[in-house]
Amino acid sequence: MDGSYEPGFVDVAETFSRQLKRAAGGAALAVYHHGELVVDLWGGERTNEGEPWESDTLAMCFSTTKGVASFALHLQAEAGLLDYDDPVAAYWPEFAQNGKENVTVRHVLTHSAGLHRLRSVIDDATEMLDWDHMVDALARQPPAYPPGSKTGYHALTYGWLAGEIVRRVSGRALADVVRDDISAPLGLDGLFLGCPPEERHRVAPLEPMGPFFGNAPRPIRRVQKVVGTQLAKTLSLTRAPVNTRRMINALLPRGMEDVVVSPEIMDASIPAANGFFTARSLAAMYAVYAEGGTLQGHTMFSPESVARIGEEQNSRRDIVLVMPMRWRLGYHSVLGGGRAAKAAFGHYGFGGSGAWADPSSGLSMAMTCNRGGGTPVGDARVVSLSRAVLGAAAAIER
Repeated sequence: MDGSYEPGFVDVAETFSRQLKRAAGGAALAVYHHGELVVDLWGGERTNEGEPWESDTLAMCFSTTKGVASFALHLQAEAGLLDYDDPVAAYWPEFAQNGKENVTVRHVLTHSAGLHRLRSVIDDATEMLDWDHMVDALARQPPAYPPGSKTGYHALTYGWLAGEIVRRVSGRALADVVRDDISAPLGLDGLFLGCPPEERHRVAPLEPMGPFFGNAPRPIRRVQKVVGTQLAKTLSLTRAPVNTRRMINALLPRGMEDVVVSPEIMDASIPAANGFFTARSLAAMYAVYAEGGTLQGHTMFSPESVARIGEEQNSRRDIVLVMPMRWRLGYHSVLGGGRAAKAAFGHYGFGGSGAWADPSSGLSMAMTCNRGGGTPVGDARVVSLSRAVLGAAAAIER
């Protein structure tokens, strides 16, 4: 492990160090407290050849990317370019097809637009590399349920939905908004949607991770086989809480395991899956929320806007992830944080990465890695680190 941390966060550093010893690959951790970087650590191996994880190593962070896409969308609302309760079609006219005329921006942000399906929308995951193709396909889709009546994690579709809204109101691609309106004013060198060619030497290559993206044998094919069994069909017909067909439809289009490790993914814009981040830059972005909208003299949101973004929108069970995610506007609750994280919100991702902000305590945290597993929204590592960070800050305040 390399880097630095303030004395009050020694338990956080020890937790991270233990994780590095137990897990393969590498990782980085950053924490801001009251606008100051108090933990900045990294360690492990960036490549299978034993190259060390460096202070500027970039990792592809899957669903953690949705938190950055949401930040970019909120900047448009702050600028007065959109209203959360306006229909999406007010900004994206082609979207008003097949029962989506009344889908609002708020529905998209709270995963209640009914557009979680992807596997049944595209034939192969390579189609995800084409932005115009994807937004056109989603514009044609009918919602799976009346918008606002249920909540179903838009695991991959969220990125194109939020990103196209940003593109329509700003006139710029989402990746450009992230670069010009988030990274540039905050001086961040590790916050990219896709990865620019000149930065690719910094990337930690992805390693096989957990049950979805393993290589040999191909676990993805076993999952697909299970989905096709009578058990999965029965679960679907009886509306059982655990619906594997629905989960696979939202998370795993055919060929996904090949696309996520292909070089082409760095050229594409998939705002729900292919953000390339350092933990330091990701934590700094969330520190804007933690500080009420202003970080180191750069005001990006009013305190009232931050409060609105972090307000819980619903607590019902998510029909894709099964458990309640307590969605905010583009963010979920901090899983595993308990009552200490009541005001915290952020986004975790498959593979173990995650980031969040807690405006009530002036905290933000981010963890990036290149090897992990767990659920579609993080694993035990990010939960343990979040708990340690919240505990350290509480002890400091006491």
